[in-house]
Amino acid sequence: MKVVTEGITSQGTRTPKRLSSTFVKTVTRPGRYGDGRGSHGLSLLVKPMKLGGHSRTWSQRLRINGKPTSIGLGPYPIVTLAEARQTALENRRAVARGHDPRNSIPTLAEASERVLAIHSTNWKHSGRSEKIWRARMRAYVMPQLGRKRVDHITTADVMSVLLPHWSAKRETMSRIKQRLSRIFRWSIAQGYRTDDPAGTALDAALPRNGGKAQHYAALPHGEVAAAIAAVRKSGAWPGTKAAFEFLVLTACRSGDVRLAKWGEVNLKSGVWTIPADRAKTQREHRVPLAPQAIAILDEMRKLTGGEGLIFPSVTGKALSDSTLSKLVREQGVRAVPHGFRSSFRDWCGETGQPREVAEACLAHAVKNKVEAAYARSDLLNRRRKMMRAWAEYLTATGQARPAS
Repeated sequence: MKVVTEGITSQGTRTPKRLSSTFVKTVTRPGRYGDGRGSHGLSLLVKPMKLGGHSRTWSQRLRINGKPTSIGLGPYPIVTLAEARQTALENRRAVARGHDPRNSIPTLAEASERVLAIHSTNWKHSGRSEKIWRARMRAYVMPQLGRKRVDHITTADVMSVLLPHWSAKRETMSRIKQRLSRIFRWSIAQGYRTDDPAGTALDAALPRNGGKAQHYAALPHGEVAAAIAAVRKSGAWPGTKAAFEFLVLTACRSGDVRLAKWGEVNLKSGVWTIPADRAKTQREHRVPLAPQAIAILDEMRKLTGGEGLIFPSVTGKALSDSTLSKLVREQGVRAVPHGFRSSFRDWCGETGQPREVAEACLAHAVKNKVEAAYARSDLLNRRRKMMRAWAEYLTATGQARPAS
């Protein structure tokens, strides 16, 4: 069927060179009506229906990968003339970028799922990173932008999500901004858009001052032994109390301790090896164990049988992240489990412990690239002396567990 560029309507008027809303609404003469020059191949197809009346549907003629191709854009009046023209323009732009518009452009929610699928293969098995991603996006982004196509989202849209919470929740909003930027950079790679609305232009628009970094609540190192004693006297599950004390003695992260397994510990050499897939730095980390820490493991072996998790919950499953926090809070301790790493680091600094050894004990990545290139030893023997000194200090300053 040839495209009709000019014809007679049922009312006897001529078809305009470009379609109008009135013409599209009233035309009944069967045929294909082009939208004229500059329409990017847009046309309206009018057909009689068996039960009477006429159907009107939009289509677009494009050359995709060198081949003439027709793309359906939907029926009128569900798709208006203005919407059909806008879609035709977007399809033409997509072709110019080398993208096939028949592969529909995803919404932000759909794009987020695709990006998650790509990155989740490199995340730790616990899935905590993915859970946080989903929770933050669901709470702050998806209600406003989730149903929008990724190519329709502007810098103003992103700013409307971040700005209301920027001062009060700076860290959370910064993380959300990073996740949005990942999605938009993926969209650029897919040919869905040409810019990142969560990028540098937004950095200049958001306020730089007004938000202070929130640090984990921590105790002065002189009060740590008393905190251990308070926890040991509590009525909590023995495995939970032991996990907390072991966390303090090793200066390790909560997740590393809660998910520790017996197969990772060599009691003969006094070393606990955190595997790379669970370590925050994604590198294997050897933890030298002071005699006090080994004494805790001996008690836990009697309690659990020495198989599976070292510090299981009452039900035998892994302790939750909130369990240790609740434990110290209920004893009136003005700190969170992660804060005891800060207590350890303060002790190192105030007692003249070597900085590089202290940082290695905390499994901190070396940020300076030149320094990192030469820092290939994990300083295990020097760290063993430091962790033993830390444990002896806790024993001397309170009622911490003595060496067995």
